[in-house]
Amino acid sequence: MTSVTAVKRSGPDEPRGGRPGRGGRGGSPTGSRRPGASGPPGGKAFGGRAAWFLVLPALLPILVLSVGPLLYGIALAFTDAQSGRTRSTQWIGTLNFQDLLHDTLFWDSFRIGLIWAAGVTIPQFLLALGLALLLNQNLRMRWLARALAIIPWAMPEVVVGIMWRLVYNPDAGILNETVRDLGLGDGRDWLTGLATALPAVILVGIWAGMPQTTVALLAGLQNTPRELHEAAALDGAGAWRRFRTVTWPAIKPIALAISALNLIWNFNSFALVYVLTSGGPGGRTRLPMLFAYEEAFRYGQFGYAAAMGCVMVAVISVLLALYLVGRLRGGEDR
Repeated sequence: MTSVTAVKRSGPDEPRGGRPGRGGRGGSPTGSRRPGASGPPGGKAFGGRAAWFLVLPALLPILVLSVGPLLYGIALAFTDAQSGRTRSTQWIGTLNFQDLLHDTLFWDSFRIGLIWAAGVTIPQFLLALGLALLLNQNLRMRWLARALAIIPWAMPEVVVGIMWRLVYNPDAGILNETVRDLGLGDGRDWLTGLATALPAVILVGIWAGMPQTTVALLAGLQNTPRELHEAAALDGAGAWRRFRTVTWPAIKPIALAISALNLIWNFNSFALVYVLTSGGPGGRTRLPMLFAYEEAFRYGQFGYAAAMGCVMVAVISVLLALYLVGRLRGGEDR
């Protein structure tokens, strides 16, 4: 039996030996394209340009309203800029910063700002954590309690300040009326007393900022698997041990993040304290932002006020850097 093998001869347009052709002679019709390549040659570059066009509407307001004024303020800190249309501005180098080093009023306001930021942030977090743990329980009308808990967050700071000024009113305020009804005295002027002004303002700051911390912590608690709590309870762990070994590790990243943001936000507070006391009495509640505002818009020292702003930006940057370093180290430990 004879087998015949048919051999097909290569045509004039076909490469011999199966080798890919070059320059359009056999193989891929495109010649220079790699196997498996897809899409037009300039697709990647076009995609990058398209991404920038999509980001630009959000990036442009940030550059115009945040980055631009920040850079202008830094440049202004090295000048003797003052109010007045006919006054010329001169470059004076670091003279404003040298004056700040010897300005006891500024450093007093800086100390008050640190006391205010810590005095608001720490109790705010502890109270918000307790409230979040309570709202995470299976309570009746829990939805109503959650809605009421965020009411202070929905109110503008100016409205909050006006409302608490009425509460602290020495003549007809609800606080002094309660003190009189309980027979604890005739009340006092809380916002103008040298010893009571700062604690009274701190109390308002705690009340006004607690809802956002509560919401953040509550979200972390709800994302904690209930199976972990049930397993810990079966092992005989009490409430405190379950919180320490299950709840706190789960919400620790959120707690650190919201605490750092609250500390920065509270250190930069302006509107609430300005409405309540305008920095008085005797500078007892004059925060750094209030001091810079007075220097700029009451006394017209724009360059000096800009130097104060630069110092505060530097302090906030250091706090933010410490927070980020802590987060990175925490990520490496995990």
